[in-house]
Amino acid sequence: MSSEPSTDASSSSPDLDAIYQELQRFRAGFSTLSMATCGPDGEPDASYAPFVELDGNLYVFVSALSTHTANLIERGRVSVLFIEEETTAAHPFVRRRLTFQCRVEEIARDRDGYAAVLDLFETRFGGLVATLRGLADFHLLRLHPERGRYVKGFGKAFAIDDVGLARIRHLRESGRRNVPGDDSAV
Repeated sequence: MSSEPSTDASSSSPDLDAIYQELQRFRAGFSTLSMATCGPDGEPDASYAPFVELDGNLYVFVSALSTHTANLIERGRVSVLFIEEETTAAHPFVRRRLTFQCRVEEIARDRDGYAAVLDLFETRFGGLVATLRGLADFHLLRLHPERGRYVKGFGKAFAIDDVGLARIRHLRESGRRNVPGDDSAV
């Protein structure tokens, strides 16, 4: 006989549909995203950009004068971060955050859909976008999320496993790391 208490999986498992809806609401509260890119010399670069979302993809309209633009175009990969404000977080160690590992694709000015995405930018961010549209150094980039992670506290981390971002799992399914003084996973 086992000395470990039995647990009912249905009562101890988080409601993944509810978690998915929560992370969608969390992401909807942002108008900018933070990006981690990597340069040709391997140097990391942290930056941010305003974004719009369409059909599960994130779009940024960025200047070639920015380091991150060359990194995005040349490497074709980016890590994106949405993170809760420090002022609203219960504690700095448990700020809610959502990260995506994305594939990057440049959208050419003459391609179908280019103008429609920039119209979304103009609707969301106003008249400045009309000016930026005319600048030759600005590039429209599609960030296609391939996988991600949503962390809402200790022991409350969820992997987002599919391209459509609709299949998530609690990270305890694939292992956990114990935090000293806390019997829940990070």
